Amino acid sequence: MDEKAILHSPESKYCFALNANTICLRLRISKEDFPDEIKVIYGGKYTFALERNSVKMKRSFEDRLYAYYTVTLTITDLRFVYVFEITNANTVYFYSEDGLTNKYDFELSYYNCFQYAYINECDLIQPVEWMKTATFYQIFIDRFNIGNVNKDKSYITLDWGELPTPKSFAGGDIKGITEKLYYLKGLGINALYLTPVFRSISNHKYDISDYYEIDEHFGNKSDLKELIDTAHRMGIKVVLDAVFNHCSDNLIQFQDVLKKGKQSEFYDWFIITNDSPLEYEMFGACAYMPKLNTSNPKVCKYLLDIATYWIKQFDIDGWRLDVSDEISHDFWRQFRKAVKETKSDCVLIGENWHDANIYLRGDQFDSIMNYAFTKACLDFYAFHEFTAQDMASKLNEILMRNTDPINDMMLNLLDTHDTHRFLTRVNGNQNQLMSALALTYFYPGAPCIYYGTENAMEGGYDPDCRRTFDWTLEKINNPVKSLIQKLTILKHENKFSSSAIKIYAKDNLLIVDRENFRLVINESDKDKPYMCNTMLFSNLFEKNVLKKNGFVVHLFYPEN
Repeated sequence: MDEKAILHSPESKYCFALNANTICLRLRISKEDFPDEIKVIYGGKYTFALERNSVKMKRSFEDRLYAYYTVTLTITDLRFVYVFEITNANTVYFYSEDGLTNKYDFELSYYNCFQYAYINECDLIQPVEWMKTATFYQIFIDRFNIGNVNKDKSYITLDWGELPTPKSFAGGDIKGITEKLYYLKGLGINALYLTPVFRSISNHKYDISDYYEIDEHFGNKSDLKELIDTAHRMGIKVVLDAVFNHCSDNLIQFQDVLKKGKQSEFYDWFIITNDSPLEYEMFGACAYMPKLNTSNPKVCKYLLDIATYWIKQFDIDGWRLDVSDEISHDFWRQFRKAVKETKSDCVLIGENWHDANIYLRGDQFDSIMNYAFTKACLDFYAFHEFTAQDMASKLNEILMRNTDPINDMMLNLLDTHDTHRFLTRVNGNQNQLMSALALTYFYPGAPCIYYGTENAMEGGYDPDCRRTFDWTLEKINNPVKSLIQKLTILKHENKFSSSAIKIYAKDNLLIVDRENFRLVINESDKDKPYMCNTMLFSNLFEKNVLKKNGFVVHLFYPEN
């Protein structure tokens, strides 16, 4: 066996407790190794030398380099210790804190066994239960729908249906969302993610000048309250966008710094790098978005008060956290405690484009926008960099970045206001879009539909990905819309767990098994024969032939 490939770490993504009596273990080995058997030998911390249990582990996941063996254990002693026993070619090895050895002294195990010393309830990852069946719909508010037809429209510079520019205003508002909740419910949507609603001079509102006021272009607090209350009555959650990395240079505190310099009481609210001329850290290279200093306790309190205000007063269901990876971990730990004490099932979704395991250990975020999944879909469907085997390996590797409870809360997306529209990336191929949507719903986590996708909306990079919604298509059915409706029914009726999934390739077909449901995807360059007697729905599947760019969802019954 390749000893260098073997890896395990206690109290990590390789060892995590679901509750006081349930432990999940993972052991990584080389993908090229196929040992006869891997068992975990386990017991209580103070009885292990004399009394032990053992159970066989299962080869559950494979990525490009590694295989992962897993097991879920029910335990009675919260002081949990263990070692691994690997049988290969009739030779028995042990894997402990000493690494791989050909013998193990259980009488001295208190020196070198793995341990989860004590399962403290406050350290457990607390899942947001409603995320398990959530289907999100992201709305860029200015481009979705005009509900208040009597408002002052003098600010509008874009005719509905015209292509947007970076600074154009189309007039979408909060009332426009409320007006279309029944439409969204009909799609199967049960959670909304709204881009910022707070006062700002831009169309996107990511440069906020007043965190306690709704931007007048979008309406007022009464409009937001009506939206949330109506959505809740319909079983729809509402998540708002928290822009706490930076603000507008029109924020009153920053204006005070501009006027008074070092004499301002808010001088250290920002990261000033030079006084004359004034230079400071900012979002990207945008001088009109100065970065907030979350190492300052006063700034932290200011932002925490904002976060809890909108929960207490409007009963929002979550925060999407803008540019979350540039904000201090200390702030996010404070943020989580403040939010969860206010509303325990308020979801926290970070905008992290990269591996974010350090944020996803139960003390900061519940979830992130899963851009690793997005990129994998682009490599598979749009760029043709991945075969089915490559895609299966990548999807498994992404799952192994985090624990099962976190995987079940990830926000999986094909596109957003910050990317090209997925349909444009696949050159308008709706069959590929539908196949990717099916994969998004089958992958662990919450699928997120970017507004207009159900109508096969296209668009290049910002601002082209922020076109206005075509409401002439509202009552017209199409294959994409019909598929989303079918997928949401499947999602809502089946509380799939990320631990009960198998992703693999066979005959250059990508296959995803979720309990008794199987998704089969053909992105090869030819039609493929495939036997299926229990089809639920598909796009390009006829007479036991799965055509190129085709997928099929059907029932299957695992052998064990």
